Amino acid sequence: MYERSSVAELAERLRRELDRYSPGGKLPSSRTLVERFRVSPVTVSRALAQLAAEGLVVTRPGAGAFRAHSRTAPAPAGDTSWQEVALSADGAADLVPRSVDASGVLVSLAAPPPGVIEFNGGYLHPSLQPERAMAAALSRAGRRPGAWGRPPMEGLPELREWFARGIGGSFTAAEVLITAGGQSALTTALRALAPPGAPVLVESPTYPGMLAIARAAGLRPVPVPVDADGVKPALLADAFRATGAPAFVCQPLFQNPTGAVLAPERRGEVLRIAREAGAFVVEDDFVRRLVHEDAGPLPRPLAADDPDGVVVHVCSLTKATSPSFRVSALAARGPVLERLRAIQVVDTFFVPRPLQEAALELVGSPAWPRHLRSVSAELKARRDAMTAALGLHLPDFALPHVPSGGYHLWPRLSDGIQESALTAAALRAGVAITPGRPYFSAEPPAAHIRLSFAAVAGSGEIAEGVRRLRTACDEVLG
Repeated sequence: MYERSSVAELAERLRRELDRYSPGGKLPSSRTLVERFRVSPVTVSRALAQLAAEGLVVTRPGAGAFRAHSRTAPAPAGDTSWQEVALSADGAADLVPRSVDASGVLVSLAAPPPGVIEFNGGYLHPSLQPERAMAAALSRAGRRPGAWGRPPMEGLPELREWFARGIGGSFTAAEVLITAGGQSALTTALRALAPPGAPVLVESPTYPGMLAIARAAGLRPVPVPVDADGVKPALLADAFRATGAPAFVCQPLFQNPTGAVLAPERRGEVLRIAREAGAFVVEDDFVRRLVHEDAGPLPRPLAADDPDGVVVHVCSLTKATSPSFRVSALAARGPVLERLRAIQVVDTFFVPRPLQEAALELVGSPAWPRHLRSVSAELKARRDAMTAALGLHLPDFALPHVPSGGYHLWPRLSDGIQESALTAAALRAGVAITPGRPYFSAEPPAAHIRLSFAAVAGSGEIAEGVRRLRTACDEVLG
């Protein structure tokens, strides 16, 4: 398997050498490049493909790679200033805002500069991803009869059945829709449940991507505080009475960012309160497959204990596999299921069949349980490494809850440290962190940061990242 850094390095070296060749001149053969730079044929192929995408090289099957002819001068830039009027005129009267604030999402999606330790990532490091198993599954899926045909709009029946079994209770394949990732499923759910301008109840703090979805749909996120046992039922009931909100969005298992698990005595209360309010609960069960080795038995999804269709359930394979393996499920009971299905069909038609077939191949292979066991052990080790490093280098950071699932910690900053100042100083010190402010839909009660331990190479990098964070704190306080 090629290393991404090796591809980038080889592409840069070849880029610097292009002046040795005249336009149209032939570059050394792939075999020569393999021997000269001591890299794999795949790395050479990827590096040449990168240069071809930049317009610097032309590749001809069977003939080799050639330096591209000089590009013609670019045309003068046009005048796009007219768009400022077109995109904003009468915007104040719009129920759904035309502009979308994606800043809270981009914090965890943007790759940091080279050499910066990634404590802000939201996905597994490549070393933790089941890349070989996914590649093998995709290869097998592509050979299945009909694999490149149009799938059922709701998704492949076998995949829907697999997700239904994972949810538990009496859920069936007929109550499950296959969607393109959890973000897409949440978008569909909120569009189905709340009209533009309506309030929607959210945990506080909560996932910034969900807040962005709500605001882009013209909804008003209303915060309901979370403690170590999950959302507070009394405050949830107060919020429903005060707002008349049609839905409450929550993450009952290893909540993002606090890591809280909804306590057993609160589970029934949440369902009862929503049912009495005539409202839905959108359950984002996003990291059930990222449980740590020491977690013990997990509580069932809320949907498994809900026969009345209060819960709209979202779960995904993405967090446990790869950011590009965007296969998830949206499950519901009753008339709302048809509304969810209609919105998804209009928006995306269906999830590509080869990806659904690959998901079936992956979860049905012996490699899948082995991968989950490996990730479970590795996440626990990384969590413990980060907790120990924080205790050693940053003991003033409050960490009242250490989760037994998920991929991050949620420390409260010590007095005198501002999130924005620390985030900037940390980047200068060589570590990327996520400020806590985007996780709150209203004023935050205190300053926090979110530190991911899944997107880094290992425990050694975690220790070094926390040392760099200590340097950043000294700069801010000094």
